[in-house]
Formats: sequence, structure tokens, C-alpha cells
Amino acid sequence: MRRLVLAHGWNTTCFQLLNPGLEYWFSVARDAVAGYVEHGRWWVVAGAPVAAGERWLDVVAELEATARERGKRIAYFAAEERLEELHATADGWARLRLGAQPIFDPRAWAATLRNRPSLRAQLARARNKGVLVRERSPAEAAGDPRLARVLAEWLARRGLPPLLFLTTPWTLGRLADRRVFVAERDGGPVGFLVASPVPARRWALVEQIVRGAAAPNGTAELLVGAAFDALAGECERVTLGLAPLSDRAGGWDDAPGWLRLLVGWARLHGRRFYNFRGLESFKTKLEPVGWEPVWLLADGRTVGPGLLWAVLGAFAGGRPARFGARALARAAGHELARLRRR
Repeated sequence: MRRLVLAHGWNTTCFQLLNPGLEYWFSVARDAVAGYVEHGRWWVVAGAPVAAGERWLDVVAELEATARERGKRIAYFAAEERLEELHATADGWARLRLGAQPIFDPRAWAATLRNRPSLRAQLARARNKGVLVRERSPAEAAGDPRLARVLAEWLARRGLPPLLFLTTPWTLGRLADRRVFVAERDGGPVGFLVASPVPARRWALVEQIVRGAAAPNGTAELLVGAAFDALAGECERVTLGLAPLSDRAGGWDDAPGWLRLLVGWARLHGRRFYNFRGLESFKTKLEPVGWEPVWLLADGRTVGPGLLWAVLGAFAGGRPARFGARALARAAGHELARLRRR
């Protein structure tokens, strides 16, 4: 699987197929792979199948035929332009815009800093607090228990319990072929960034930006800048990944009314679970050269509650109801702690 991803990975999420928690489908010729989670009657596929360009259309057809033979339906989560165009006019395929991902030219970072005094101030704030960023080898980073502690501190402050599937936070044990940048202060790590390759396009995905409890403001921006500088010589573009519910690459005009109401509510009131607007604002201030839509494509005429439940199941480890209860309990705990601090 790793060999196929390094040779043919095109979707920006391709390298996340190597993360834990996925099942794998291989083509009959063993020259293509797809990662997925099975939930009920659905195969929720991570991004898109990985195959050589001249084989890709045949591989997509083979994957979908295999799922149907086994009584399953396909849902591609985090599909991008190539797959969306293939199914845009196909009968029996529904689509939902999940949000947008910002695309950056890493070689333009110096110009971005010149044009954004507020961004320079953020970097200076972190440097003045003694934060330095250096790249570390995958083996060195994977063996450092202090990075695991930083990750635990970061997860403890999140509004949601840890998600799985394409957002699993546990990548420190699988860093081969990834780039790792560590922010250090007073000799110890306070944050880190993990970037993974998108080999077929000479792109990179910033997969994780993690800040520990001792990381001052500006640490995340300092990590991104260091990664852009290091990647500029080998990558044409870098993406910071999906900003969920962002309408910067189009909205939800063609979505069902109930779903438009749900999206609107989540953007306005979902902050105690997931700060959609804050994440989008952070990515926007770094001045991407463009935004690309990210899709959910499904083998069905509409995007219904059953499909969304299956997607939630993929992220919740197969137990969406239990995950929802834990999320509500966690949100209540954070709210109580906030009131106590007041």
C-alpha cells in the first residue's frame, strides 16, 4: 500500500491511508488500493482510490462494482476535483460540498509576511517567548515521549473526543516519509506539525498542527512558516486540509433544506464542539492562493440521514451514538470548567 501511495497518490488525503483504523481494498491486478470504513450498508472511502493515471478510471469502476457485488454502497469522503467531475453528471450519484481546502504556494511565504504586519507580529510574539522551530527526523520524533505529552495536552482541550478515519491524531507512530517540525521552548517541545506528501502532484498536506499547554500565541504560525520554507524546494503547492463547512469554494444551495439548516446551526452554535469559523479564519489569514471544494459523493440519489450516520460512524470508530454522548458530556465538562474559572 505504501509503495502504491508513494507512486500514484493524487488526492491530498492519499498518505492518510497509512494511518490506523482503515480496511483496504486492492484491485485484482494488485496495482491499486482504496482505504475505507464499513458502516452498515456503506463503504465510506477515504478520499479516492490510488492508482496510476492511465488505470484510474478502470480502478474506480472496479472498486464500485466490488462494493455492489458485496451488497454495499460507496460514499467517497473528501473527494476532490477529479472524482467529483467523474460523478457530477452520473445518474444515481448524490454529492454534498463538505467545505473547502486552502491551497498555498510555499515559495510565496516571504511575500505573505511582507504584506501582513499582523502575521509578522504573531511570529515575533512566539520568538520573543523563546520559541524555536526545527525539523526532526521521523525516527527521532516517533521516539520522543515529550511529543506524546504535547499531543495529550492538545487533545484534552479539544471540544470533541478524538476522531478517527481521516482525522486520527495518532500519527507519531507512523511518521515514515512524513516531515515533522517541532516548536521548542526552554529546551522542550511545546508543539509540532506533521506534513505528508501528495506524490503524484508534488504537493504536501499539513496533516497536523498541535499546540501544547505551554505554547504561546504565534506558535502555530511559526510552525507553518518553517514547514513552508522547508517544503518550497520540493513542493509546488501545500494545503492545510479541509476547513469543514467553509463556503469559500461554493455553498450548499443544492443541498436539502434540512441539511442547510443543520449546516447553518453548526456554523453559528457548534463552537463548543468544533470551532469551524476559527479554523477557517486561521487558514485564511495565511493568504492561500486559492480554495478548492471538497466533496462527499455517494452511490444514491440523495444525501440522507442514513448516509450521514454512516460517515459519523467512520469518524466515531463505528459507535456514533456512544461518540455523541461522550461529545455532549465533554462539552458540558468544558462549560462547567469555564464557569468555575469565571
